[in-house]
Amino acid sequence: MITEPAADDPAGPDAYLGRLPIGEPLPVPADGAPSWEIFPYEGELTVRPLRAPDLPEPPRQGEDGPEDCKQCARPDSDFLWTDEHWRLSATDEPTGLPAVLLLQPRAHHDLTDLPAELSGRLGPMLQRVERAVLSLGGVGRVHVNRWGDGAAHLHLWLIGRPEGMAQLRGSTLPLWMDVLPPLPAGVAAERARRIAAAMAADGGTAHA
Repeated sequence: MITEPAADDPAGPDAYLGRLPIGEPLPVPADGAPSWEIFPYEGELTVRPLRAPDLPEPPRQGEDGPEDCKQCARPDSDFLWTDEHWRLSATDEPTGLPAVLLLQPRAHHDLTDLPAELSGRLGPMLQRVERAVLSLGGVGRVHVNRWGDGAAHLHLWLIGRPEGMAQLRGSTLPLWMDVLPPLPAGVAAERARRIAAAMAADGGTAHA
């Protein structure tokens, strides 16, 4: 049964924002992420004060459509592997992790408007990319992440966690990506070539 909101609990889009402690000091929870053994930083930490919401939100890159999208404009040669529907790329610079990849549809879609046909292909494609990353050896797990706050063109991150490095497990793996020493360029290039070849073994074109 739906009940009417109490007088001190207003409904509507501003109800949540109105409760946020904008500009006020926020504590670090005793059992929060900084206390986890997988958190990469130690020492005294403070929480940044919340800034006032920016409404309406500024448009993301490519929000106006494919004509304004940097990802749509990239040639296939910029990617490790492509096929008729998907394109797979690495980060611009090497990271300290075994593999960090971005999978995106060739056509300009976000998750909310991804056609049913592509949606049905997404799961098997994620499996293919994970298998390609695992084929490198020494990868304990492949994390799949989607944020989407910077660009309107759907892109999913696939991040390999080094085998045996349980300290890097879980949601803090992207933080470790920032602090680990990056792989030598030649090593990163060879890993990219092997991933592209593994993808192409099941179809599509390797460009790395």
